[in-house]
Amino acid sequence: MTQAIMLQGTASDVGKSMLVAGLCRIFYQDGLRTAPFKSQNMALNSGITPDGKEMGRAQIFQAEAAGIAPDVRMNPILLKPTSDRKAQIVLMGEVASNMDAVSYHDYKPRLREQILSVYRSLASEYDVLVLEGAGSPAEINLRDRDIVNMGMAEMAQCPVILVADIDRGGVFAAIYGTLALLRDHERARVKGVIINKFRGDVALLHSGIEQIEALTNVPVLGVMPWLEVELEDEDGVALQKGKYRCAGERDVDIAVVQLPHISNFTDFNALAAQPDVRVRYVRHAQELADADLIILPGSKNTLGDLLWLQDSGLAYGILQAQHQRVPVLGICGGYQMLGDMLIDEVESGLGTLPGLGLLNTVTRFAPQKTTTRATATLNAALPGWLTGVSGMALQGYEIHMGETVLADNALSLMQLCKNGQHQADGAVSADGLAFGTYLHGLFDSDAFTRALVNGLRERKGLPARDNDFHYAEYKAQQFDILAESMRQHIDIEKIYTIMREHKEG
Repeated sequence: MTQAIMLQGTASDVGKSMLVAGLCRIFYQDGLRTAPFKSQNMALNSGITPDGKEMGRAQIFQAEAAGIAPDVRMNPILLKPTSDRKAQIVLMGEVASNMDAVSYHDYKPRLREQILSVYRSLASEYDVLVLEGAGSPAEINLRDRDIVNMGMAEMAQCPVILVADIDRGGVFAAIYGTLALLRDHERARVKGVIINKFRGDVALLHSGIEQIEALTNVPVLGVMPWLEVELEDEDGVALQKGKYRCAGERDVDIAVVQLPHISNFTDFNALAAQPDVRVRYVRHAQELADADLIILPGSKNTLGDLLWLQDSGLAYGILQAQHQRVPVLGICGGYQMLGDMLIDEVESGLGTLPGLGLLNTVTRFAPQKTTTRATATLNAALPGWLTGVSGMALQGYEIHMGETVLADNALSLMQLCKNGQHQADGAVSADGLAFGTYLHGLFDSDAFTRALVNGLRERKGLPARDNDFHYAEYKAQQFDILAESMRQHIDIEKIYTIMREHKEG
């Protein structure tokens, strides 16, 4: 019979996703067939499964930690915010509709049976499922229609461990308050607490731990230290908190524009992991100074973010930097923004807007969403400083709702192969200083990333570095570091006992 454990949090961004990945890694190391599960994820970082379905990045990297391929059943509902009030609803990997928060709250009860069916299907194939909640189970205004916290735990009939973030302060109040707001049968489901992100001497916590255990009758299973591991985040909270504002000097400085609706910034994890690269997320034009490469990333509200670029002065700053011969790369929505014109009669209601004019392209948005994995080959004779990456092989995935057409004299960047079909993708300016693509995940291709960075090094008069860094191996090491730290600081045997002994009343 499949065993299960669920991690819920006292708030958003307490580290649930990371700890779920760590448990997946531990169970995988212990020889158990393990899979993650999150019934509903709200995030703009998503990826594509081998069969072309869209799901949250958090469950993708948790699947990687478990040594398995991602499966859309691990994240049946993905909410992708398009504004402060609306979100695109992705159901089982495909766009179902766009809804405001009230409409979706009314719609949720109709999803319960489908979620339960998907969960049971996944459970039938694995020894252990590690479930993740969202936000907090103490959001009592949402309790009656909950499908992701205690509502999901009840459907799965699994025990719960509560995760609390001590770094944000008030950890004992957060633990006590969360448990106090639960109903009796929900509180009985909570079998332990993990205190996460601690900096300092754990001896200072002992008296507090003793008191909170006495007050709640729930044991603290461990205190996880603040851990510097380079793994993916599921949403933009990490950017808002400055997690990705890299400090320290590196040979190559890359500025990624932090758009208000930035999506798939996990594209740049592999780039930031390079030993000679500094990746900075910027929101002001003056921060573009000294950048060796500027990147415009993906966006879930491309035209809205394009207007923000213009209003903030960043559009002018990018054009000025490009005039000073700083290369500019656009990915997905960023690629669309680099063109001459964007036409949207489908999504934003903003109509037609001029782009930055660095590429001779026109983008027209369409109601159909492209979601597919792809392999690619860069064109054989790329201009300027891009010569070093000419003809190289890449692999990645596409997630977009626009189609981009190149002017007759424009140069494409690469040839994509997807579903057995070949087609041109992207564009590059005649001098190679502006280029763009729809391909997400391109920096996961080690040889390409090293060649591109070496091209930037050459522009600065620096010698090339050998291609001796392998991102997949680096990520595997990060999973192992996380798992080892969890084994050291959390009572993993107790978690095994909780799963084994839990029975529904």
